[in-house]
Amino acid sequence: MKKFTDFIVSKSKLIVLVSFLLCLVSVVGYVNTKINYDILVYLPEDIETIKGQNILTDDFQVGAFSFVTTGKISNYDILKLEDKIKDIDGVTKVMSAVDLIDVTIPIEMIPEKIKDKLYKEGETLILVIFDSGTSDERTINAVKELRSIVDAERVSGMTSMVLDTMELSNQEVLVYIVIAVSLCLIVLLFATDSYIIPVLLLLNIGVAILYNMGSNIFLGNISYITKAISAVLQLGVTTDFSIFLYHKYEESKKEYSNKSEAMKIAIKETFNSVIGSSLTTIAGFLALCMMDLSLGTDIGIVMAKGVLFGLICVMTLFPALLLTFDKQIEKTKHKNIFPKFTSIQKFTIKHYKLILIIFVILLIPAIYGNNKVNVYYKLDESLPDNLPSSIANSKLSEKFNITSPEIILIDNSIRGNKLEELVDRLKNVDGIDWVLAPLSITDLGIPESMISEDILKIFKNDKYQLIILNSNYSVASTELNNQISLVNNIIKEYDENSILAGEGALTKDLIDIADHDFKMVNYASIIVIFIIMLFVLKSVSLPIILISIIEFAIFTNMGISYYTNTTLPFIASIVIGTIQLGATIDYAILMSTKYLAERKSLSKEKAIKNTLASTVPAIITSSLSLFAATFGVFVYSKIDMISSICELLARGSIISMLVVIFILPAILIVADKIVVKRSETIWKK
Repeated sequence: MKKFTDFIVSKSKLIVLVSFLLCLVSVVGYVNTKINYDILVYLPEDIETIKGQNILTDDFQVGAFSFVTTGKISNYDILKLEDKIKDIDGVTKVMSAVDLIDVTIPIEMIPEKIKDKLYKEGETLILVIFDSGTSDERTINAVKELRSIVDAERVSGMTSMVLDTMELSNQEVLVYIVIAVSLCLIVLLFATDSYIIPVLLLLNIGVAILYNMGSNIFLGNISYITKAISAVLQLGVTTDFSIFLYHKYEESKKEYSNKSEAMKIAIKETFNSVIGSSLTTIAGFLALCMMDLSLGTDIGIVMAKGVLFGLICVMTLFPALLLTFDKQIEKTKHKNIFPKFTSIQKFTIKHYKLILIIFVILLIPAIYGNNKVNVYYKLDESLPDNLPSSIANSKLSEKFNITSPEIILIDNSIRGNKLEELVDRLKNVDGIDWVLAPLSITDLGIPESMISEDILKIFKNDKYQLIILNSNYSVASTELNNQISLVNNIIKEYDENSILAGEGALTKDLIDIADHDFKMVNYASIIVIFIIMLFVLKSVSLPIILISIIEFAIFTNMGISYYTNTTLPFIASIVIGTIQLGATIDYAILMSTKYLAERKSLSKEKAIKNTLASTVPAIITSSLSLFAATFGVFVYSKIDMISSICELLARGSIISMLVVIFILPAILIVADKIVVKRSETIWKK
């Protein structure tokens, strides 16, 4: 440790220089990191629906598709439009009702079954098929070009939604950081005693964030959610590391006139505390890697990495900055505006029994609300209604009743009567609007002999044939999920290797996997953090107490969503428990370790008084930093997937803070004998 502190102090200016040079490298990595905007690609590769999507892409060149509404134009103009669309790179097939009938036939003479499905109020549907996946760059560029040919609000489909998500996210992400930094700066101006310190602190964290974002290039790509929240969350979570070091440095300067020696002491005394604190936070984030939905791994690794970079910068760059700008810090010193919060200390000690009673009373509704919170899985619900994709999809559903088109992959040997029987059974399933099969475009009444070879190639190859069906039920609804299960059972009777693919089937798998992940990731985070705290705190009872009260804070946070009738995006409900636990358990660790240290020489009453006086300001500062970093993003963001996560984190930071400064002291007073005795004896045995 001495060699480390000597190096930091003696080479402070070199450290500053190298740190900022590394920022240039990080910028290159950040700019070149690919961002993924499609949540469904994080589903496991071995599930049936993903295998089906891969077959569609590889064997049929049906990576994605979109429906285009033409407006009121003639059949000849439709064909001209189709020709333009066919010239787009990435488009493999284009089909409309005009391709199924003679172009000279007036609309009035078109069979009712065709007109009813593909013509509405003078408008025609064009099916556009892309050879690459929904979120593939090639497909996204194709949709961009398609939007340049027709009105963007006429282009529906998953890729259209992904494109809107990408454009909106890219517009907002820099604003997130500006808002978070601005609000954190306000908090730090109140919490510190120098006008320069908040700037240096944020500069230090900014470098750590840049390192983290730049190193993401080695992951290949990250999700837009990870990109949006990681910088903000890293800012909120690691701020207290820097504040802790600065306070130790200021205390040491009172004992040592030499600032270099004071910094060495500060680094030494801060090191173990910050390491212990960061380990629980890192463990909480890494627990997300236990999710089957690999989005958890994406968020978990990036955030754990962010805390690690934050730790490194606090122990190297920040001391160097403090030493380099020491004179400026002294010149800009001001009276500490932050209050001492003595009233909180007095209230907690005086009314600890009442606090415990309130805690017990609130526990049941908190648990109930947490278990009953409503979530949604339909991805476009996370986006504003006025986006082109939202308008196009709504129009497609309202005018043409195309809500949930699904694709069945079935062996090409299933033909004749057997195929007719299967199609008839599918048509009779409740909620199925229409069925298209290669034998005949069934609901449209067009025999296979009248269909062009190009059209038939859409439906079959040497190994598989496609059956396309449309459901009246919306994606992620209980009705559609039940329907998908029934359809799967039916097609398995004819071909046990058949696969049902499409957005609805993928979303159903997402729901099933997310439900499993919710339980798995929460249990994993609790177990991992408990084990770390077991060694850090050298106690069994204390980790149980600390985790329990933070879990209560999490239950309360989620319960508020239930009691306010707020429906959360599924990913928010999965990750919030782990993130809040990892990010705020430090508050409880700080208070409990201080209490144990005070109890070595003082009574429990005096110990708890000194503990509250010492830790409450630091806990409030840390909590407000996390609140400031996330609250502004919650208010500003138009993407509910991001806004909801930040809302929960902002609210969760405040709830965890209140639980720690009120409930934890009350529990420590009541459980004093157990906590103190166990802490003294467990490691002696």
